[in-house]
Amino acid sequence: MNKNAFSKTLMWDLSLLLVAMVWGGGFVVTKNALAAITPLYFLAVRFMIAGLIMLIVFFPRIKKASIGDIRNSCIVGVFLALGFITQTIGANYTTPAKSSFITGINVVLVPFVLIAVTKKFPGKKAFVTAAIAFLGMSLLSLNEALSFGLGDTLTLFCAFFFACHIVSIGYYANKLDTYVLASIQILFTGVCCTILALVFEPAPAALNIGVWSGIIYSAILSTLAAFLIQNLAQKNTPSTHAAIILCLESVFGAIASVLFWHESMTFKMVIGCFMIFAAIFVNEVDIKALFGSSKEKST
Repeated sequence: MNKNAFSKTLMWDLSLLLVAMVWGGGFVVTKNALAAITPLYFLAVRFMIAGLIMLIVFFPRIKKASIGDIRNSCIVGVFLALGFITQTIGANYTTPAKSSFITGINVVLVPFVLIAVTKKFPGKKAFVTAAIAFLGMSLLSLNEALSFGLGDTLTLFCAFFFACHIVSIGYYANKLDTYVLASIQILFTGVCCTILALVFEPAPAALNIGVWSGIIYSAILSTLAAFLIQNLAQKNTPSTHAAIILCLESVFGAIASVLFWHESMTFKMVIGCFMIFAAIFVNEVDIKALFGSSKEKST
């Protein structure tokens, strides 16, 4: 790899690292905001702000989209909406560190969702890593009564919906304009959450500057900027690099939880986090190819 290509790859890798940091910190921001605003209203405001900005910025592209393009983008938006709804409601009943690591299991679940879509066996590694991730989640989340709390259970559903979201994006990515796909699914999520909030939740009281700063962080950084950077970066850096770097979201989420939410991490929880992260890493990396390339370099 020449110097210019290496610099370009490094730049996009660092941009993905920034996305992982923003998403990791977002777990604490969301947890703090939920002390003053209900989950659906938080999501409604967050996604409507991001979606409307994207609608304005990318309107020339969206105007050219067909009805089928809009429909397919909304299908992807269904999984995005379900993922964030279950994650955000679950965040009310669990800690930011647990939420971030359990959400990360979506990477391990992707091969199983692909079975339903492609009817192809994902390989033994997918089942092994899923087992490791489940054991890790058990150590992280099981209470003394050997049961999962409501928040952890909802977050596990969130991981499944995010896995479906990843698969659906992969299915439509080459068929739709990237900016149209991102804009419509985000706006669709905002509209869905607004309708559900109006039906099921009481109107929020006046929000202080702290809550609004959390909403702006989530809308501009965690949603608009992060999704755009991810889409652009994955066109310019290997997918394996991207997946591994974005998995660091779980680590940053745990660090932020300890630093800013004063969460205590027991040894059992640390081992559980490590097992989940190890499962994600092994699931994304071709170990044989990795060590094979190292042997080739040494000969």
